Parts: sequence; structure tokens; C-alpha cells
Amino acid sequence: MVVLVVHRREGVGADVEAGKATFESESGTFQSDGEALFATDGAFSQVRSRMQRRDRFNYEQEYIDHGYKELHIPPAADGSHQLEREALHIWPRGKHMLIALPNPDGSFTCTLFFPMEGEESFASLQSISEARSFFLTQFRDAIDWMPDFDAQWEANPVSSLVIIRCSPWNVGGKTLLFGDASHAIVPFYGQGMNSGFEDCQWLDESLEEFGDHLDQAFPHFAQKRKPHADAIAELAMRNFVEMRDLTAQPEFLLQKKIEARFSALYPGKWMPLYSQVTFSHIPYADALAAGQRQDRIMDQIMAKEEITEAWDNPEIMDEILSLCK
Repeated sequence: MVVLVVHRREGVGADVEAGKATFESESGTFQSDGEALFATDGAFSQVRSRMQRRDRFNYEQEYIDHGYKELHIPPAADGSHQLEREALHIWPRGKHMLIALPNPDGSFTCTLFFPMEGEESFASLQSISEARSFFLTQFRDAIDWMPDFDAQWEANPVSSLVIIRCSPWNVGGKTLLFGDASHAIVPFYGQGMNSGFEDCQWLDESLEEFGDHLDQAFPHFAQKRKPHADAIAELAMRNFVEMRDLTAQPEFLLQKKIEARFSALYPGKWMPLYSQVTFSHIPYADALAAGQRQDRIMDQIMAKEEITEAWDNPEIMDEILSLCK
């Protein structure tokens, strides 16, 4: 079996019914000669655009209200990290947030997630002085670590965030979409690349089952995998709300403390949703369903009048255990 993989910007055309792609090189245009076409050419896939012209192809492109701009905190003079390096740093502000992720060289990559339009938005920050004033008000400690803030703000672009959903992912056994081409998501769970790797794993399982019968393996993979791609898209948006808003609320932090305590006592009964998604092989849709069940349990626990003072009492742990059954 010979399969052609199309990456972003390489292909200039595709015949999805035949599983062929057309390419452009220095010596001219040529067509692929494989048996099938795997399209991994990103959220704005050229191959998918061909599939969208087919009958009964469902496609949804959703830009969220927020965009992002990257900034940079340099290392300290001695090369060390100026913030705690073993942490994701979040400045939650309700409708927007700043995050900082550590790099091996002692620096931090910061990202401002901010509405694209509105009273407080990228559109409202029309000058560097307005942006600096905004940061001095909202993120004073962060801007103190950015000596070249003005230059960064001017040089670094504002980018949009898009979610892509579509179906089917395949045309018979000839063309198959992978990764962002079939299910682009927002970055708030850090699962974009991982979900693409999981696509490969799940397809491999379908190929093991159906062998060279691509007309069976492709639709089997696509139908089995899509619910989990939809789930991680929802999970990523849920985590965005948690990061930018809920992490600043004492009740939410208390709930997470209770969940962590119960999980430590009964690891077989409770795994925090974040751990399910990030540190396990639990499929995304199963993790989402488990997280929703856990939310319903915690809604009951957090409604108790005495929960703030009595959260670590054995009776509370016993009640959670009973609700898990």
C-alpha cells in the first residue's frame, strides 16, 4: 500500500475521489501516484476545501471572540527563571487572561488572550501607550519583567483562534483528513498536537483490523474518532473559562482542593478531569462524560453551608464516596 501524505502548503490541488494530489515544484507541476491521500494540511486544509464541494459534507468554522498576542519574559541576569519555573502562571481577569510558560533557557513565553473587539479588547488598544497603561493596570508584576514591552507589543501580531468541525473525514478509502484539517481546536488544554498523534494511533488500530481494505478502515476510523475530537474541542473551551475566570474564585479553588484530597484517598474512584485529559489515555469523550458526572457530585458538596470550614472532614469524604457509587 502506497499512501501520500499532504502537509500544509505543499499541495496545490487534490482529486479526493481518486486520492491524488497535485504539487508544484521548481521543475513544474506534478501529480501524486499513491493509492490514497492523507491530508494533514492544517485548519485551512486545501484538501478539505475540495471535500467541502461534495454532497452531504458538513463543515463548521467558529472563530471565538478572543484572539492572542505573544510576549516574552527574558531570563534573569544569571540565566535563571525570574518566576517559578515548575508552574503554569495565570493572571485570570474574568473575560481575559495572561499566561506564562517556562522555557529551558530561563525565559517565559507569555500569551495575552483578549477579546478581539469591544470596550476592553485588542481593538481598543490603538497605541503602545494605551497597551502599556492597560498592562500597568491589569498585569503590573508581569510588565515589570518585560523591559522591552513596547517593542514586543509593536512587533508581535494579534492572531485569531478558530475551531473546525466537519464530517465525514474520509472519501471512501481514497482520502482521509487528519489533525487540524479535520478537527482544529483552541489551545487551552494543550492537546492540539497530542490529538493529532492520537489520530495516528486510532487509524493504526483500524488498519490492524481491516488491513489493506481502506474503504472499510477509513470510515471506521473517522466515525469512531470524531466524537472524541468534538469532545476535546468542548473541553478546551471549558478550560479556557476555568483559567481566565474560575481560578480567581475562592469557591472554585476550594472545590479543586476537595477533589484533590478525595482523589488521593480513593484514586480508583476519582481522577480529576485535567489529569484524565492530560496524563492518561482515557478517550476525550469518556473524560468529558466523567467530568460532567463529577461536576454534578461536587455541585451537591459545594452547596453545603459548612463546606468552607468542614471541607476536609471524613464525613465529607464519605459522602463523596457514596455519591460515586
